[in-house]
Amino acid sequence: MSQTPDRHAGDSDRPGAAAPEPAIVAVPTYNERDNIEATVQAALAGCDRCDLLIVDDSSPDGTGDLADALAAAHPRVHVLHRTEKQGLGAAYLAAFAWAAERGYRTVVEMDADGSHDPADLPRLLDALAAGADLAIGSRYVPGGSVRNWPAHRLALSRGAGIYTRAMLGLRVQDVTAGYRAYRLDALQKLRLDTVDSVGYCFQIDLTWRAVKNGLDIREVPIVFTERRAGASKMSGAITVEALWNVTRWGLAHRTRRLRRAFGRGRIEP
Repeated sequence: MSQTPDRHAGDSDRPGAAAPEPAIVAVPTYNERDNIEATVQAALAGCDRCDLLIVDDSSPDGTGDLADALAAAHPRVHVLHRTEKQGLGAAYLAAFAWAAERGYRTVVEMDADGSHDPADLPRLLDALAAGADLAIGSRYVPGGSVRNWPAHRLALSRGAGIYTRAMLGLRVQDVTAGYRAYRLDALQKLRLDTVDSVGYCFQIDLTWRAVKNGLDIREVPIVFTERRAGASKMSGAITVEALWNVTRWGLAHRTRRLRRAFGRGRIEP
């Protein structure tokens, strides 16, 4: 496996230096035929240590067939077909299991619609190489930004982040970010068998679990660009799920803290 284009200076020239381990980039798809080929080509070009796994939920527009054609043409591209649309969370959990079974140690989450720039892949992986368990491609740290979103969409995203951080006591600035890289051994600490978040709340869920388990989380600034083709998968049901889960997690968290505080302050007879 060849070195990545922007590894630290000197790494590729050091005698006996080990090649970086390959990472698998998981790309969930549902009706993304207009975007998936460009996304795959850009990812292959942007990271030569990355393999790709397209996880297709039986897209009626033929995305799965196109994914198979891409896999046939590129040995670094793989496809996982699922029989029905089960949501983002289930797609990523299936990808994590697929990667673990095949010996990968790093998995990256990336959208299929072109909103995540594959040129940022090496920087996410470099954050893991520097010791992070989870590297988040963040829109809301210095150097990060969002392009082409309408004002109401940006306000919703910002507001969701503020509410989530307040309820759960998180310091992560972009808790809903969907562009992220995990060490698989760190993921195994998060009790993935108990995850039932379906939509974009899945990202909040795993961030919350990572914080509670003391994982090293680092935010890498990225520029997020709104999709140019196809329809967004965001819906009212997804928003309600996130609001409900964050509220109940936050209330449970606060209740546990109060119980511990009262327990420490109780005067024993």
